[in-house]
Amino acid sequence: MEKNKKISGSSRRDFIKSTALATAGISIIPRHVLGGPGFIAPSDKLVVAGIGVGGKGQSDIWSFHETGKADIAFLCDVDDRRAKTSRERFPKAKYYKDWRELFDKESKNFDAVSVSTPDHNHAIQTLAAMQLGKHVYVQKPLTHDIFEARALTNAAKKYDVVTQMGNQGASGDGVRKMREWFNAGLIGKAKEVYCFTDRPVWPQGIPWPEGKKSSVPTELDWDLWLGTAPYKEYVNGLVPFNWRGWWDYGTGALGDMGCHLIEAPYRVLDLKYPKNVECSVGSVYVDEFKRGYFPESCPPSSHVTMTFDGNENTEGDIKLHWMDGGIQPTRPEELGPNEVFGDGGNGVLIIGTKGKMMCGTYGENPQLLPTSRTNEVNVPKQFDRVPGGANGHYGQWVEAAIAGPGKKELSSPFEIAGPLTEILLIANLAIRGTDIRREKTNADGNVGFEYPGRYIQMIWDSDNMRVTNLEEANKFVKRDYREGWDLGKV
Repeated sequence: MEKNKKISGSSRRDFIKSTALATAGISIIPRHVLGGPGFIAPSDKLVVAGIGVGGKGQSDIWSFHETGKADIAFLCDVDDRRAKTSRERFPKAKYYKDWRELFDKESKNFDAVSVSTPDHNHAIQTLAAMQLGKHVYVQKPLTHDIFEARALTNAAKKYDVVTQMGNQGASGDGVRKMREWFNAGLIGKAKEVYCFTDRPVWPQGIPWPEGKKSSVPTELDWDLWLGTAPYKEYVNGLVPFNWRGWWDYGTGALGDMGCHLIEAPYRVLDLKYPKNVECSVGSVYVDEFKRGYFPESCPPSSHVTMTFDGNENTEGDIKLHWMDGGIQPTRPEELGPNEVFGDGGNGVLIIGTKGKMMCGTYGENPQLLPTSRTNEVNVPKQFDRVPGGANGHYGQWVEAAIAGPGKKELSSPFEIAGPLTEILLIANLAIRGTDIRREKTNADGNVGFEYPGRYIQMIWDSDNMRVTNLEEANKFVKRDYREGWDLGKV
C-alpha cells in the first residue's frame, strides 16, 4: 500500500493540477501547426505512450507502429512479465510501472495514449490523459460503469482531443455494407434484433476463492493492478485474463463482445439509449434446490432484452436481444440446414418487415437471407471504406491524431463509442440486478431473502442515468473507487 500512497496521496484533481504547474510555460504546439494548416512533414510521427502493453495492448501498440506514422516512445505495465515482449520489441521506449508517474514525468514528451488495461481502470487513465491534452485510443468496453462512459463522452468534447475505442469492426466494410442494404430498403423496417456470443470463455458463476491466499509474483505490482477496485488479497488465476468474470474488474461477456456485436444494429438502425431492460440468467445449483449466490461473479449465461424507442428505421419500438454463454436464437427459416448462423459462436440477426440480414463478429461476412440474395443485389456505395478495413482502425486514429481534432473522420470516437458502451452496461444493470437481495422474515418465522431484481423489467431514465423502479440497482451505475483513487471532474 505504501507505493500507492506515495504517488496518489493527493486526489486526481491535485495530480492534474500539479502536472499542469510542472509544465507551465511550456507551449506544446502540434507539429502539424508548425508547417501551416494541413501540413504534415514526411518524418512527422505520433508519439505514443502505451498503458497496458501485454496481450491486447501488445498487439495495439504494434498495430500503431506498423502504420509507419507512430513512434512507441513509452511503455507502462504493472506486470513485468506481460511487458517483456513489448519491451524487447521497442527497446528505446522508456518503461514505467505506474501510469501516474509516467504522466507526471513525461507528459510533455508524448502526443497520445493507448489504454489497454482491465476495464475497471479505463476511465481514470483515459480522463487523466485527456486532461493533459492527449489523444486517446481505449480498448473496449470504453468503461466499466455507465457514469464513466457518459463522463468520457463529455470529456472528449471538452478537451478537444482525437478519440477512438478499440472495436475495430467499426472500421470494417461489413457494417457499412449492411447500412447500405438497409438504406436501400432490402429488409424494410426493422422489427427485432438478436446478438449472441459463445462468451464467456473464462470461469464465471463461481465463488471468490476465499482462504486461498497466494504469493504475489515479484514482477507484478498488485496494488497498482487493483487501482480503483476494492482491495483484496492476491489470488492465482485472476491475472492476466480471468478478471473478466468478476464485477469488481470486468464486465462479463457483454464487456468482451458487446461492442463488437451490438455495433452493427446500433449503427444500421441509429439506436439511442434503451428505455427498459429485462433479463434471465443461468443458475448454478450447489445442492438440491439450492441455488448458489455468487454476486461478485458474472453469471454463466444470460438473455437480456432491451427496448428502444422506434425511429424512422423501425416498425414501432424495437427490441434488441443479447444472448451469451452459448445461447442462440432460433435459426432463421431462410437459412439452409448446413449454413452457419452468424460465424458459428457469435452473430447478429436483424429482422425486418421485408427480409432479414445477419453477420458475424466485427460485422464480418454480412449476408442477406436467404444467403443467395447476397450476391444477387447491387446497391450504390454510400459510405467511404476505411483503408485496410478493420485493421485500418489503428491507422485511422493515428492519422486523425496527427492531423488534429476535427480534421479526419473516425469510426468509433467517444461521441459514438460512449453511448454504445452505455447500451451494453445498461444490459449489465439487469444482469447484476438479479443478485440484489433483501432480508425477509418468512411465515414460519425464519429469516430468508427476496430478490426484487429478478423477473422484472427495469425502467431506464437515460437523461438522469438511473433505474426508476428499483433503487438498489443504481449502485451499479457509478461505483465508489478505492480510497486514493478519484476520477475527478470532467
